[in-house]
Amino acid sequence: MSVELNDSFFAADFNEALVHQVITAYLSGRRRGTKAQKTRAQVRGGGAKPWRQKGTGRARVGSSRNPIWVGGGRAFAAQPRSFSQKINRKMYRGAMKSIFSELIRQDRLVIAEEFAVSAPKTKELKSKLRKLGLENVLIVIEAFDANLFLAARNLSRVHVQEVQAIDPASVASHDHVLMTVAAVKLLEERLQ
Repeated sequence: MSVELNDSFFAADFNEALVHQVITAYLSGRRRGTKAQKTRAQVRGGGAKPWRQKGTGRARVGSSRNPIWVGGGRAFAAQPRSFSQKINRKMYRGAMKSIFSELIRQDRLVIAEEFAVSAPKTKELKSKLRKLGLENVLIVIEAFDANLFLAARNLSRVHVQEVQAIDPASVASHDHVLMTVAAVKLLEERLQ
């Protein structure tokens, strides 16, 4: 079987810096950023001055909730924040072209006419992948296939994604990428 591939998409130069930036931005965007701690203003209590300013022989102190006291607030408390980084559409497309071109050069991209299982059976999927000599693989399909998703979800090194949901981190993290011909054409259209 021979497939006509678009040279502008599958024969691009590998831009390592761009690929790294896009993957890093994608992984940063997945971070929750919901960590939160309380400052001395937010901790309950500490309204009254513990003892008078002068005459006790002890150090002056205005609140029992200052950071050096037990039960006090944090000096530089973490607050919820977003870790997302802005990536232009052109940068994303360039990185994807670089990744797929490199997959072709390293013989890590496998293109099949169609790839499906007749029933949601992990055993059937495993035997199909064994015939192709694939172990750690990302399967990219053009449309949702319930049988394939159910068959693959119990295999730790096999993941199934639709073309619309494809991301640079998962493509780069697998040893091989298995795509259907329809998925390749759809991906070329999306990243024009």
